Amino acid sequence: MKRVFSGVQPTGQIHLGNFITMQNFVKLQEEHDCTYCIVDLHSITVPQDPKELHQHSLELAALYVALGIDPKKSTLFIQSHVSAHAELAWLLQCNIYMGELSRMTQFKDKSAGKKAFSTGLFTYPVLMAADILLYDTNYVPVGNDQKQHLELTRDVAQRFNNKYGETFVVPEPMISKVGARIMSLDDPTVKMSKSNPNVHSKICVLDPPNKIKKSIMKATTDSDGIVKYDEENKPGVSNLLTIYSVLSGMTIEELEAKYEGVGYGDFKKDLVEVVQNKLEPIQKRYHEILDSGEIIEILKEGAKKAEAVATPVLNRTKERLGFVAK
Repeated sequence: MKRVFSGVQPTGQIHLGNFITMQNFVKLQEEHDCTYCIVDLHSITVPQDPKELHQHSLELAALYVALGIDPKKSTLFIQSHVSAHAELAWLLQCNIYMGELSRMTQFKDKSAGKKAFSTGLFTYPVLMAADILLYDTNYVPVGNDQKQHLELTRDVAQRFNNKYGETFVVPEPMISKVGARIMSLDDPTVKMSKSNPNVHSKICVLDPPNKIKKSIMKATTDSDGIVKYDEENKPGVSNLLTIYSVLSGMTIEELEAKYEGVGYGDFKKDLVEVVQNKLEPIQKRYHEILDSGEIIEILKEGAKKAEAVATPVLNRTKERLGFVAK
């Protein structure tokens, strides 16, 4: 089986864009050897409240399981529980250049206008490369905004292999054709984000039904009242159609036909019902998992499984570099 790796940061509640990506993870575990990681080391590139980071890490792990990730089929663990991530990141950092990191658009966006920022924010893509390469990863599910980071991962893997001999598997991106990029509800020209201060810009997986309804009904559309997919001219409606399609299983074409001649009001009301029905059983299962305490044991077992794969890769890398084995 081909190996898939993906990580999600435990910073704030998981929104619909994250959820749709994670929903694809459940499907992948049926055909691939999947490794899913709560990337808590990545989250501290910007300041975090320690208590919130701890709680969010457990909540995210519980949400993975509630969504359908099966710990018997997939490896689910917390990044900081496997020290090989940090160690390999240093080894790779010595084989990646300042110019490469300076070109990363996410670093430019996140550092823009700030008087000071951590070196971790700058070297974030190196740790991401280590995450991926540690598991001999074949495929990485990524959004369009992460493609540049994956390209850097591929570049450093190939560079290292050429210089020191075959060491790393060179990963390929896995980008979903539908739902790969869910946009903000208040401004459909930008990606849905945890950090957006407008609570109605996003729908979080744990939002109550009344909040879901209000956010969707307030979502930006346009004035022509035609339910049609057109990213350039109708970004708001297109975004809602994408959400509807991914959560309901209906195609965009089927939805356009269903709502032909129908205004946005009925379209949005139906979407509210689709989202609420999709999230209700997940929310119930999530609370059951957290209340039972089973998530701690799942994460312990996941870390053991991850370490069993990561340690040989780290040792192989150190051997290629000439380090003395202990």
